[in-house]
Amino acid sequence: MILVGNQRGGAKDLAQHLLKRENEHVDVHELRGFVSGNLTGALNEAYAVSRATRCKQFLFSLSLNPPPDAQVSTQDFEQAIGKVEDKLGLKDQPRAIVFHEKEGRRHCHAVWSRINADEMKAVQLSHSKRKLQSVARDLFLEHGWDMPPGLRNPLDRNPKNFTLEEWQQAKRSKKDPREIKAAFQHCWQASDSRKAFAAAIEERGYKLAKGDRRGFVAVDVRGEVYAIARWVGIKTKTVRARLGNEQDGHLPTADACKAEFEAQIGQRLNELKAEQDRLAHLQQAQARAQRQAMADRHRQARRIQKEQQAKRSEQETKARQTRYNKGLHGLWDRLTGTHSRIKKQNELETLQAFERDRAENDALIFKQLIERRTLQQQLQVIVAERRDRVRLLQNELSQFIAASEGRDLTEFNRISVPRRPHQQERSLE
Repeated sequence: MILVGNQRGGAKDLAQHLLKRENEHVDVHELRGFVSGNLTGALNEAYAVSRATRCKQFLFSLSLNPPPDAQVSTQDFEQAIGKVEDKLGLKDQPRAIVFHEKEGRRHCHAVWSRINADEMKAVQLSHSKRKLQSVARDLFLEHGWDMPPGLRNPLDRNPKNFTLEEWQQAKRSKKDPREIKAAFQHCWQASDSRKAFAAAIEERGYKLAKGDRRGFVAVDVRGEVYAIARWVGIKTKTVRARLGNEQDGHLPTADACKAEFEAQIGQRLNELKAEQDRLAHLQQAQARAQRQAMADRHRQARRIQKEQQAKRSEQETKARQTRYNKGLHGLWDRLTGTHSRIKKQNELETLQAFERDRAENDALIFKQLIERRTLQQQLQVIVAERRDRVRLLQNELSQFIAASEGRDLTEFNRISVPRRPHQQERSLE
């Protein structure tokens, strides 16, 4: 469990942050040592007490993040918070505990008031980062989780040691020369005029043009120029006999064909990119709807369970109260010790009922987290596929733009380093 804590002020801002509805579930689990029954009021109480001291950073805020796939019970979180309290000297200080759930992950926030009300001074928190790392190591070992390298070896946290995932832009596959020759020969055999031959090779991705010097040539989408006579395997005069004079002014130059290809393909790639953008927005909207529907369904299930537990608790409390006799029988029970035995039995059953309800709540939360993670994995696959398509299209656009500007295309085939993780495309939101 990764523990990150810091001293801070700003009670109102922290409360707003912890109650943000960008999380699918927010549960104010505990408010200890405060008069107020809500989080904002509790943290404002801590601020009001701090006004009698010189302390500006009167709060200590801690986030507890378990491994993504770990099922951590509420009790485990509470025990971890208790260990942090003991380590930092915050035991019995007013505290708040808030649980957050988002994208199939559950994590926890704990906030303490640093002001000791008896002495009216702040609890000294020396070397808090080192102490939190010590507690975090113990938690990973205790639960048998795979410990991050940064906790095993402090040197592994050096930011210069991170590895960036690199990707190389898609390259076009080169055609076999024999396939090119066969294509030209087939088009030649299937046509009996310039118009027919031009239409035949255009279906194969070539444009008929006149060469820089003389003769008929074909230009492909990459700007490569092919001499018709050479690739068909016939003499130049035979080509002219069927196609006419290339200098008659009806044929574009090879450069003109290249420019036309660039304009056509560039336009088509832009259209495809626009279509991908449209699909991306549609997928994002669908993903938001799926997530919202799931979150609403999960909230409904938790609300129903809480209502059922409250009803059951009320019935069990009434049943326990009926064990006490009234009047003279009740007085006799007190004298003989029967009342005391019944009281202890009721207290034990109350504790057992509390632990049972908490276990039921954890079981429901774990079940919902698995369902949410499954949805998140499906959405991540969609994002990855869309990102690959966008990258491929962007690569092709870059190459055609470079070709039209006369730049060396090899610069677009180098391996490029992606942006930092926080700058990369977010998952479907």
